[in-house]
Amino acid sequence: MIGAVLAGGRSRRIGGAKALAELGGRPLISYPLAALSAAGLDPVVVAKEQSPLPELGCLVLREPALPRHPLCGVIAALRWGGGRPVVVVGCDMPFVTGPLLAWLAGLDGLVVPEVDDRLQPLLARYEPAHAGALEIALRGDQSMREAIAALHPRVVGERELRRFGDPSRLFLNVNDPTDLQVAERLLVQTAAAAPRVR
Repeated sequence: MIGAVLAGGRSRRIGGAKALAELGGRPLISYPLAALSAAGLDPVVVAKEQSPLPELGCLVLREPALPRHPLCGVIAALRWGGGRPVVVVGCDMPFVTGPLLAWLAGLDGLVVPEVDDRLQPLLARYEPAHAGALEIALRGDQSMREAIAALHPRVVGERELRRFGDPSRLFLNVNDPTDLQVAERLLVQTAAAAPRVR
């Protein structure tokens, strides 16, 4: 099964290449890639040709330059996957965990979490059969949430997600410098709370 990190966004709000933004001394994209590996999924990164990326130890798929839409990355991963389902995760989600991704991978069909009453299609499970409908939605310039809702996904809510941690943390997106500061604080808190090995 494929785990695809979506890294084709413009990254305008963060003031530079989002995948390269440093968090805890590491590129932001390294966190979801590590979670995918921990989940036992084959990781790929999907990005535009001009998207700056750090050195990566996995395949990089190049999505079309236009249009600029997150569906481009999902469709590229599905088309490349040779009939395999795909779990996607945004490159700006540093607190997603391997157990959550493995659980999503083990479900059937289109599975989309919902946090704070909003679908989260950038951390979801897709089937190859969805590619055609998503391409139609892309040509129609539908928003990602509209396109996904039209496919009647299985929606998993916060009650199910809490077994993997605080949903607001798991689904934190780092979109701007303020979000990056929040993520840094959460990393420090996690390190401070971790039991020390004697």
